[in-house]
Amino acid sequence: MARYHIETYGCTSNRGESRAIESALRDAGHYRVDGPEEADVAIMNTCTVVEKTERNMLRRAKELAAETADLIITGCMALAQGNDFREEGIDAQILHWDDVPAAVTNGECPTPGPGVEPVLDGVVGILPIARGCMSNCSYCITKFATGRVDSPSVDENVEKARALVHAGAKELRITGQDTGVYGWDNGDRKLPELLDRICTEIDGEFRVRVGMANPGGVHGIRDELAAVFARHDKLYNFIHAPVQSGSDEVLEHMRRQHRVDKFREIVETFDRELDYWTLSTDFIVGYPTETDADHERSMELLREVRPEKVNVTRFSKRPGTDAADLKGLGGTLKKERSKEMSEAKMDIVAAAYDEMVGTERDVLVVEEGTGDSVKCRDEAYRQIIVQNATEHGLEPGDFARVTVTAHQTVYAFAEPVEAQPEPREPTAA
Repeated sequence: MARYHIETYGCTSNRGESRAIESALRDAGHYRVDGPEEADVAIMNTCTVVEKTERNMLRRAKELAAETADLIITGCMALAQGNDFREEGIDAQILHWDDVPAAVTNGECPTPGPGVEPVLDGVVGILPIARGCMSNCSYCITKFATGRVDSPSVDENVEKARALVHAGAKELRITGQDTGVYGWDNGDRKLPELLDRICTEIDGEFRVRVGMANPGGVHGIRDELAAVFARHDKLYNFIHAPVQSGSDEVLEHMRRQHRVDKFREIVETFDRELDYWTLSTDFIVGYPTETDADHERSMELLREVRPEKVNVTRFSKRPGTDAADLKGLGGTLKKERSKEMSEAKMDIVAAAYDEMVGTERDVLVVEEGTGDSVKCRDEAYRQIIVQNATEHGLEPGDFARVTVTAHQTVYAFAEPVEAQPEPREPTAA
């Protein structure tokens, strides 16, 4: 598990975001250390109010970059003025705060706490559908904590989902170490059936997001799964399938249960079935056996499939894993490869959000944002911010139609579409 150090600057909103980051990291088995020198990764949650504050943020970021192996910068200044850090030559990942936990995980499966009980957080219902996974990745330590997959029945999970919706959930997040292998322990692949039944058997207006599913599990159900997505508007058109490398040799060394051609086939299937969807994937940069040619294959795959959401993680050793016994690559080389991939990623993601500008989207308001704003998700689970929410009468749980007006690389801004007045009947002369 990763050792992390986190520093938070600014308002209560930033402190709340840092608490959410830490909660997710603790749930995934990572632990906090006292200083950046002891940490595998440092997280800096920034503030931007006046010029003096900005100078202090840049100074501290430089210090942290020199003191720790990996630095992640999030918060207001990171999102509003991310280029300032790059122009200062600060080697860091610039991320939205809710992308930070995934970037820390080193490609490991998410690891929720004991049990698979659902949780309602505001209007978001979190439904773990199973525990454990079917993989044996050489770099992953979470398998020691979770074991093989253990899947409750479809009936049981549908009833849990129904209870969450009846309790007020407007967004159901289907989670697990690997949702794509749900049901494998019982001799069948049940994820498409579960999603279909949640969408058809539960009354109410809500949306469903499917959590991480490794390509090895998704590939065998890709046609059926994509057809379920195409059939149901309640499902966000979003999949998170972490490829981890564009090199088959590296995937073999990682003991991943897929190869690049299978990942491509998954993408092609969803491209065929869905006009507008989001591909989220992960890359591990600097695995000990990764050559320059392997890294270039990853870059080529990134440019080819152009995922709208990408988590880039520099490899770090986890005690007790097989990969920990391998001779690692130098930190400078890993940083260089990470920087190249992160820059390409930002260009790809920015282009995807730029294409949204001027379009209308149906969104669900998921949570409150900074100041008088709300965070929304459109049908492809892309994040859209609506400002002056009180003026527009929007709050978490509302559905709305909006026009996208601008973007900030990893999220968009929008204004609600004004309802047109009903035509009036002509009056007699």
